[in-house]
Amino acid sequence: MGQRKQKKPNIVFFLSDDQGAWALGCAGNHEIRTPNLDRLASEGIRFSNFFCTSPVCSPARASLLTGRIPSQHGVHDWIREGNVGSNRIAYLSGQTAYTEILAESGYVCGISGKWHLGDSLAPQKGFSHWFVHQSGGGYYYNAPMVRNGELVNESGYLTDVITDDALAFLEKQDSNQPFYLSVHYTAPHDPWINSHPQEIVDSYNNCPFETCPQEPKHPNLIKAAPDGSRENLKGYFAAVTAMDQNIGRIIDKLEQMGIREQTLICFLSDNGFNCGHHGIWGKGNGTFPQNMYDTSVKVPAIFSHPGSIPKGKVCDELVSGYDFMPTLLDYVGLTYSEANQLPGTSFLPLLLGRETSGQSHIVIYDEYGPVRMIRTKEWKYIHRYPYGPHELYYLVDDPNETINLINDPAANQQRTEMKAMLEQWFHRYVDPAKDGTHEAVTGSGQLNLAGTAGKGKIAFHDFE
Repeated sequence: MGQRKQKKPNIVFFLSDDQGAWALGCAGNHEIRTPNLDRLASEGIRFSNFFCTSPVCSPARASLLTGRIPSQHGVHDWIREGNVGSNRIAYLSGQTAYTEILAESGYVCGISGKWHLGDSLAPQKGFSHWFVHQSGGGYYYNAPMVRNGELVNESGYLTDVITDDALAFLEKQDSNQPFYLSVHYTAPHDPWINSHPQEIVDSYNNCPFETCPQEPKHPNLIKAAPDGSRENLKGYFAAVTAMDQNIGRIIDKLEQMGIREQTLICFLSDNGFNCGHHGIWGKGNGTFPQNMYDTSVKVPAIFSHPGSIPKGKVCDELVSGYDFMPTLLDYVGLTYSEANQLPGTSFLPLLLGRETSGQSHIVIYDEYGPVRMIRTKEWKYIHRYPYGPHELYYLVDDPNETINLINDPAANQQRTEMKAMLEQWFHRYVDPAKDGTHEAVTGSGQLNLAGTAGKGKIAFHDFE
């Protein structure tokens, strides 16, 4: 492995939407085709235990950008209102994003694709290039986007359109100035039927989908959940493969420009996803009350930078979306004055292939409104405020989370200890004005800022 370069590296950050950690060839899925992501993993490091901070898009994305948990940044559900129009809301106003720090240090920052953190019209958080979805997702053709401050509809296939814009951004860059580029796909989020290149969809005609067993319906499955039809499975897999092809276009462009070795590439998804796993089609809000299954909270994660990050490694240490900001800033040698107020820690030593004695003791915390989770390598505890139901799993013997030990007398001590750890950790980091346990989060969208409508009165939309 070569020496770290003195010049700050370029950064390309790919972020997919609703992609399960299982939905990668290099993660052991023998049915889904992701050759470019597999190649990226072979040229870098893949994390097999990377967790989102909340199993739904907007809160998880806000945490990646700010390093804060939802009960610090105040985004507790996917943003339903405040994206465009006269009532636009900048949900992260006043909160520092790592892109602002990068921009202040000389990076040219661009975003192509999904924003979904409010006020889609106005470039925010250090971005000088701003091509974003007007809301957060939807149809893949004739998609509503914001280009040069104008509301437009893009007739092409959205995954291609996002890539085309990202390539145009790359072509404009000055070789003497580092750049940061967010490429935020809406794939593989629904819709899946009649929404993706037909030749890719048809290529899955004979797929048995052994990697997505359609388990009996979860008792708490929401009424609006999609069905587990073969057509939906074909569409989901096709969305991932089409995205992978476009990621390959951008990697090829970096190589053609001669800057691949000067560029850190990161690939994550915002949250996990179930395609029949646990009897769910969806993520954390695929059930009510919301769930915290590993298939909902674990995401694919790949980092590659030739000459700096070792090749072909798989790391099984526990890392989280709130660790992303401190790690990225650490990687490029930048500091943040409020870092001690953030819950995350840099996993740069892991990226560089170094052994860390303390990393094996890392504990992961997640939240989705009143639902909170604590997870170690061996145990997972889920607490639902105020009344439950709660869950406890011994993952060593039960990795698929099928045996709830919450009422098992033999697990009393473990339950008590994990509940105490959960409460202490959140007490340390929660902003009382944005505490998710006090908000009526149902999983079907956030309408305004947390804490602005009075305690417990935030306007979260009820299920229809």
